[in-house]
Amino acid sequence: MLHHLSFGVTDIQRSAIFYDAVLTPLGYIRVWEDFEGDDAAVGYGIKGGGDKFAIKLCKHVAIGQGFHLAFSATNRAAVDAFYSAAIAYGGTDNGPAGLRPDYGEHYYAAFVIDPDGYRIEAVINTPLESSFN
Repeated sequence: MLHHLSFGVTDIQRSAIFYDAVLTPLGYIRVWEDFEGDDAAVGYGIKGGGDKFAIKLCKHVAIGQGFHLAFSATNRAAVDAFYSAAIAYGGTDNGPAGLRPDYGEHYYAAFVIDPDGYRIEAVINTPLESSFN
């Protein structure tokens, strides 16, 4: 259904450093960047592919109540690494890595708030032996 998603951010350099750190454990990389002028932006995706998620410089950011974005993880260790990186790079804890039985028997996720206030999550929802790594 979705082709890509963008977040407006107030400090493109800070946000690029944050998202480089939290998306790398999930297998996503910077696929393009443009730091010139008022249209500065960075796109993330899988190696050899286009962007599925981008951050774009905005003077003011207004985040909708109840909005959050969940990134797919390949295994539980990637969720753990996402959470650790987020906290180390200016994110705020919104639920440490762990099982969430209220969401499903195998739902393993971590929840953080990025430096601009976006609620993001890393999740894998498969039995432990079914993880990709």
